[in-house]
Amino acid sequence: QVQLVESGGGSVQAGGSLRLSCVVSGDTSSRYYMAWFRQAPGKEREGVAIINTSGGATTYADSVKGRFTISKDNAKNTLYLQMNSLKSEDTAMYYCAAKYPYYGWNLRPTDFRYWGQGTQVTVSS
Repeated sequence: QVQLVESGGGSVQAGGSLRLSCVVSGDTSSRYYMAWFRQAPGKEREGVAIINTSGGATTYADSVKGRFTISKDNAKNTLYLQMNSLKSEDTAMYYCAAKYPYYGWNLRPTDFRYWGQGTQVTVSS
């Protein structure tokens, strides 16, 4: 059974940085497109970034482009999200997710089969 476990969330002041990690167990991360989503209270889940099986291709939401970097280390079965220049509007629960490439290059939550439990990021202004 595939499991995803996030870590690295916390509280930070605006302008600061955090690095999220997501460890994959039960299978190899190289089989999946992987992504980060976030959900703030009262809002829909939003796709933040997606990375392909090898880690060589990425796409970002406009709201985080230039500030966040998604990466993966398939040897460690781990996905990362480096978040710089954080803003108060980045405050949310952050989730990692994995899907088979068959479902296409997009950030549609329903296409992702496996999800982590989430890690909270709080940015104070």
